Amino acid sequence: MTDWRAVLASGLRVAGVDEAGRGPLAGPVVAAAVILDPARPIAGLADSKQLSERRREALAPVIRARALAWCVASASVEEIDALNILQASLLAMRRAVAGLAPSAQYALVDGNRLPRLNCPALAVVGGDREVAAISAASILAKVDRDTEMRRLDGYYPGYGFARHKGYPSRAHRAALERLGVSPVHRRSFAPVRRLLESKG
Repeated sequence: MTDWRAVLASGLRVAGVDEAGRGPLAGPVVAAAVILDPARPIAGLADSKQLSERRREALAPVIRARALAWCVASASVEEIDALNILQASLLAMRRAVAGLAPSAQYALVDGNRLPRLNCPALAVVGGDREVAAISAASILAKVDRDTEMRRLDGYYPGYGFARHKGYPSRAHRAALERLGVSPVHRRSFAPVRRLLESKG
């Protein structure tokens, strides 16, 4: 099948797959896979980037309670630096889909690249806006990653991870200059790499 609408109409167990955290300078990249239950619809699903933090936090437990299956997985900072961020994102997606029970019979993946999966899959550009299961996955991935960055803020205070979630804000860049590179910063990312080289 080459059209996501046909996939959804097929009656198969279809997983929506998305990731969060490709752009930050620190922390893991997190992916989620969600198989929605047609008998238990969820109102208000949308691309996580279009929702407020409060709305995402409210929807996440509803998704986990009503979905037929869901799984959240990640790729570590070390894996990001070893593989590159694209391959690490695809790895996190593969782990999320592999963790579904019951398993997916088909996967719809946000974006234009597909991970290697144990089921047929279709890439859907803008899928987090078009496909409810991908929207649900984007919400779970974003909420999980934000929670992890708040946790890391406690281990590495001063960087502001709880506020900017590792994204390259002005405050984050200033903290990097002031405090240096932490163990959870992505050394392969240019601003971090340049800082390490300048201090080296």
